[in-house]
Amino acid sequence: MDQQPGNRDEIRHFLASRRAKITPAQAGLPTSTRRRVAGLRREEVAVLAGVSTEWYTRLEKGHIGGVSEDVLDAVAGALRLDDDERTYLFDLARSSRPASRTPSRRRDVEVPPRVRWLLDSMTMSSAFVRNGRTDVVAGNALARALLAPMFDSATIDKHGRPNLARYIFLDPGAHDFFIDWDAAGNATAALLRAEAAREPRDRALRELIGELSTLSPEFRDRWAAHDVLIRHDGVKRLQHPDVGHLELTFQDLDLPLSVRAVHNLILYTAEPGTASEDRLKLLASWAATQSRSAEPTHHSPAPGPL
Repeated sequence: MDQQPGNRDEIRHFLASRRAKITPAQAGLPTSTRRRVAGLRREEVAVLAGVSTEWYTRLEKGHIGGVSEDVLDAVAGALRLDDDERTYLFDLARSSRPASRTPSRRRDVEVPPRVRWLLDSMTMSSAFVRNGRTDVVAGNALARALLAPMFDSATIDKHGRPNLARYIFLDPGAHDFFIDWDAAGNATAALLRAEAAREPRDRALRELIGELSTLSPEFRDRWAAHDVLIRHDGVKRLQHPDVGHLELTFQDLDLPLSVRAVHNLILYTAEPGTASEDRLKLLASWAATQSRSAEPTHHSPAPGPL
């Protein structure tokens, strides 16, 4: 099986974009006022990686399938790739290698009851599971209350399942909900970029990226940057329609549910003693009340004759 042209394009644009970010001074190379580009030249990357210019030029044109891990490591070092970018480069190389047969398209997996019980047990943290396409496939009551604008958005699929990327880029209300919308948009596009390298044959992922590229200029700009993110942690500031301003820490944890599919457990919590904790507690109280009211009522059978 030959390497796909689309994959070669990804490799070419990624390596060129990383090369453009490094100045000769940063790389410890002599500088010249007559340079036509601010970043490194191909021959300079080749010197830093210990390979020939001809060989690196071929690599940057996308011919990566037969490259050894040692050489990829050297190139990653020369381009100063971070851990996520290095993983992305290796994923691109892996997906470029000829295979004896085309791997089956990744199948979605059901979230098992044990994981749903885990989510429901977290009453003071918003907890949800997302897959590599940023579909929210399970969540506890507080997650549904905290992310109500997304769960109520017209961007949910026919099964009522939200998608973080679709909400962020296609729902105008996301700009109000995410106070740091630019950061959320950058991270989401970078997460999808990493997933595209892991799962190049995922038809649903390709359709999502195509939809976002067609409908959102903001997504197109971020996709063209070729930034990569595998795990996303930090602080999230939200403007909730019911409780107002929230500043929450969020943690992204690997959640292995199948051999191939990537799932992550996302937790949102508030710092103890803050106004955000009080507001999150209020949301949790409302969520618990609504959850109990939604449960079916079980009537005891009428007593029989004594």
